[in-house]
Amino acid sequence: MDNQPNNPLHGVKLATIVEDLQGYYGWNGLAQRININCFKKDPSIKSSLKFLRRTEWAREQVEQLYLETFVRK
Repeated sequence: MDNQPNNPLHGVKLATIVEDLQGYYGWNGLAQRININCFKKDPSIKSSLKFLRRTEWAREQVEQLYLETFVRK
């Protein structure tokens, strides 16, 4: 396994990222910050994870928001 000492997301699961952000901002807050339908229309952790695993640009935006919210304070 690669050691990534400079990657603050190393070892953090996508599910944890989505759950933490949803708990902090709520679905409406996430939808305002990241314009994707999985946060707007009938949102759930499961549907969001399915979309984010398939859609790199959206996953990158979610990871960036996580870093800005929880890591770089």
